Amino acid sequence: MMKNLNSNGITLAYDSFGEEAAEAILLISGLGTQMIRWADPFCGELAALGYRVIRFDNRDAGRSTSFAQHGTVDVGTLVSLLMAGQRPPVTYTLADMAADAIGLLDALSIPQAHVVGRSMGGMIAQMMASEYPSRVLSLTSIMSATGNPALPSAEPDAMTMMMRPAPDPVLDEAGFLDHGVAFARRVAGTAYSFDEEACRALLGEEVRRGRVPGGFGRQFVAIALAGDRRSQLATIKAPTLVIHGTNDPLVHPGCGQDTAASIPDAEMMLIDGMGHDLPAQLFSTVAHAIDRTARRSRPSIFGA
Repeated sequence: MMKNLNSNGITLAYDSFGEEAAEAILLISGLGTQMIRWADPFCGELAALGYRVIRFDNRDAGRSTSFAQHGTVDVGTLVSLLMAGQRPPVTYTLADMAADAIGLLDALSIPQAHVVGRSMGGMIAQMMASEYPSRVLSLTSIMSATGNPALPSAEPDAMTMMMRPAPDPVLDEAGFLDHGVAFARRVAGTAYSFDEEACRALLGEEVRRGRVPGGFGRQFVAIALAGDRRSQLATIKAPTLVIHGTNDPLVHPGCGQDTAASIPDAEMMLIDGMGHDLPAQLFSTVAHAIDRTARRSRPSIFGA
């Protein structure tokens, strides 16, 4: 059952799976998406491995605090300012979003957690591990990046589709869903069948839960201004797993490899044919990989 709590001066919506006394896994969502992108069956897989699994809506998404009063972001203007070396107006930063997640753990009286993030959520998870090392037992960064400006960019057509404004679901829900399904199909990998019916149902559920006007753009600015974080990642001591698909058109696989290279002793897990998504066929594989990484944080029975 979804609940709300106060964190870092805002309200976060969250829910959890598994026993409350178990070690916690915190799941952090990606750009413009809601906590339900971490599908119930995936959360169930992790809970069955013995964890308390917590997922939440980031600020400006779903049922957490909206910053719609700050207005929408014009992407063209944003790009022009960045190209000119200027800093565009920012509503909040990824550091603020990392502090939100730490505040959620505080409110739940969880001193330490295994932190798992996908895409933008991976960046937030990385920041938590570097800035709040005592709170992060292990880190799993999925289809994410370091902010290294030398890394390959997204494939142009995928980026264009992502940045193209979607129809207003209040006025044209069918058009909104068609737009979302087309983008999801484009960024899905080649090795796993794309489930259009499930995708359409998920997008529809997000609409019903509450779509925050302009939230995507404000979160995008936070990513754009996060900069190159490799020096911070080099300080991470938590056991780390980096997962990336070989067919990710939005965040190039080289970005995952750069993440693993930047974090001491990180394990790199390249999944052949996976795109910028987490298909149901991989739920068990990824859940068990997260579990293996979590186990690395526990003292060895041999004292090593």
